[in-house]
Amino acid sequence: MALDNVSLEVAPGEFVSILGPSGSGKTTFLGILGGFVQPTSGSIHLGTVDITYAPPHKRDIGIVFQNYALFPHMNVADNITFPLRARHVPKSQWADKLEGALAMVELSGYGQRQIHELSGGQRQRVALARAMIFEPRLILMDEPLSALDKQLRETMQIELKQLHHKLDATIIYVTHDQREALTMSDRVAIMNKGRIAQIDTPERLHDWPADSFVASFIGEATLLPVVRKSADTAALGDTLLRSTQPVPTGDKLFLAVHSEKLIVSDGNHDTNVNVLHATVKDTLYQGESIRVFITLDTGGELSLRLPSNHSGRRLLKQPGEPITVLLHPDDTVVVPQA
Repeated sequence: MALDNVSLEVAPGEFVSILGPSGSGKTTFLGILGGFVQPTSGSIHLGTVDITYAPPHKRDIGIVFQNYALFPHMNVADNITFPLRARHVPKSQWADKLEGALAMVELSGYGQRQIHELSGGQRQRVALARAMIFEPRLILMDEPLSALDKQLRETMQIELKQLHHKLDATIIYVTHDQREALTMSDRVAIMNKGRIAQIDTPERLHDWPADSFVASFIGEATLLPVVRKSADTAALGDTLLRSTQPVPTGDKLFLAVHSEKLIVSDGNHDTNVNVLHATVKDTLYQGESIRVFITLDTGGELSLRLPSNHSGRRLLKQPGEPITVLLHPDDTVVVPQA
């Protein structure tokens, strides 16, 4: 995928994720940063140094690949110290650096293990130690957790985030998993068709997306067409909705509703909230929550989530029953078409 006028500035010590669907340009972007793909225009600077055409081994960049790219014929110690060999670091410094790298990823004592003797999580740690042993100024990670099972992946997300804070490393992390990006990152850049659609903190991206693409890609959002009525109001059919954020101008606008933002009314609510009347279409039990699909009286469908505990079940309606849901003006988000 060709990139189109992509510009990204990352602060020292920052963890930035590049998130987007397949074919959005994530891999090309990472390849250009790592020196594996040559750009046809533009430049790349690491601090004050122009590295646009520098070979990968001279970029002072550590890389953790999707498949880890570990050498199966080498043990853990030889894999981790390989970057030191490639950079002609004096061998007298290897032992201390290796010991520090193994301790950093909690694999002390594993130096003589063979790669086939390690679990998926341990191999991921070896790849991370190899990327960090020469203390690079920047670490690139290309979906390094995608091969792990769900439980281990979530554990490693927390460990990587803690390790980032401990090392104060600068990390650019490529993923297609939005939950992973939101969990780990200081900022997230959403890519679409070779461009950065929006870059912001996880909270801002989720709660205040820039357009319909970002809104539909982040979280569990439904887009409903609305008409702008004023700077802070929009009409969904005959229902007027108030927002605390400016309602954009444009011919095609959408109300972006996240399922967790909708609240089932118990009959007592603040008069300032937006009220939507609907009918329950279906319910879906999903363990920790119950997803409720509703059809609005004004037209269109939404879903909301109720906790599967006693409080949530008390508000649960059956298919065919009327239901009133509330949307706070703080959670009423209107976005333009991408």
